Amino acid sequence: MIFERKLVAFSELGVWRRKIREEGLRLVVTNGCFDLLHPGHVSCLAAARAEGDALMVGVNGDAAVRFLKGTGRPIVQAVDRALMLAGLQSVDGVCIFTEIRAMTFLEEVQPDIYVKGGDYTLETLDQEERRVVEKHGGRIVLLPFIPGHSTTELVQKITR
Repeated sequence: MIFERKLVAFSELGVWRRKIREEGLRLVVTNGCFDLLHPGHVSCLAAARAEGDALMVGVNGDAAVRFLKGTGRPIVQAVDRALMLAGLQSVDGVCIFTEIRAMTFLEEVQPDIYVKGGDYTLETLDQEERRVVEKHGGRIVLLPFIPGHSTTELVQKITR
């Protein structure tokens, strides 16, 4: 499958980033669990991509999702979540990272623009992640919240 080429091993992330930089492209980065892909994700990813020239999506590994979201999650394994994201036109690269927080991923990828969904503010954003982005000259963009689209809501609807 052609979109499998968008999967970037964590060990290759620095090389991938250098190539983007050499091409003079502005790199947008976002990250999350993306457990059940839904219209809110797709809209946010398209909006994120519009902020720059290339979009890298960091995907929390399965153990991290379990820690963050609880037992029974993830519903979809990390490699399958990454493949679904790679299939989106707005996404240029996908990397699975194993840590619960994204600092190591962000340190390696060094985004020009770091995008998070509107359920965050600059104050509620992980401040260590914020420092990593800003240390490398990146800026943070918070997208508007899209109500009615969340994985948690989907899971609740399915289990009712």
